[in-house]
Amino acid sequence: MNFDALFQQQNALPTIPKVVQEVIDSFNDDNVSIDDIARKLAADQVLSAKLLRLANSSYYHSSRSVGTVDDAVLMLGFMTVRTLVISSGLTGGFKSMPGVDLKQFWRYSMHTAVIAKCLAKKMGGNSDFAFTVGLMHAIGQLVMHAAMPEQTLQVDKIAGLLDARRLDVERTSFGYDFSDVGAELAKRWRFPDNFASVIKGFPEPLSAAVFEPMAGVIHVAVWRARAEENRYSKEELDATLPSDVLLKLNISREYLLEEMPSISELSAGLEELVS
Repeated sequence: MNFDALFQQQNALPTIPKVVQEVIDSFNDDNVSIDDIARKLAADQVLSAKLLRLANSSYYHSSRSVGTVDDAVLMLGFMTVRTLVISSGLTGGFKSMPGVDLKQFWRYSMHTAVIAKCLAKKMGGNSDFAFTVGLMHAIGQLVMHAAMPEQTLQVDKIAGLLDARRLDVERTSFGYDFSDVGAELAKRWRFPDNFASVIKGFPEPLSAAVFEPMAGVIHVAVWRARAEENRYSKEELDATLPSDVLLKLNISREYLLEEMPSISELSAGLEELVS
């Protein structure tokens, strides 16, 4: 199926709640009112329940119980709330998918997001942006499974969703891959342009005319999350480490493999988002 036809398929694009689209649009609006967003969130029972669960989770170590959406927004801050709302909207948009273990898919995506956030913070970059793009980076795979299940299941047999060869196999089979599809989806959902360019650029960040550090961060985070999911041995970690991208980002091998907090520590409490 050609690239344009993919997006014409009725069931290819998930529907996202109106409030989630409004929160996405807030990236492009400097005058956005936090009170306005909080009011809209409070009207969405599913999102407000998730937000409160997260605000009270171990991840945020709140000293008191958070009882209202206003309190949650106040405590977490707008950037974090926006990230969480979008995350919830993305994960809730795809209900079931033939041939895809959605629980595993979102766990892996969440791990990519928290690692990307940690690396971005270490580099002094925008950690909320890194988290959201990390969570979204593979969403093109879901669109492809929804739009052309039979063709995508054939690709699954050669290279599973978490196989490092996946992008190459898709490119050979279709002429495009899930990073292209994810970048197009980000445009259609009206995310700022840099979301699409980072999603499109993360598979080969060093081949870009100008190196985009955030694409490098996602590249490394994807590698680390995949290694976790596939339970790489120490030898496999050493053999596949993206050392050239790490060098460009000025992040040491020791930091990534030994000093960075564990993935379970980075993602503790955030399971709520993908459940």
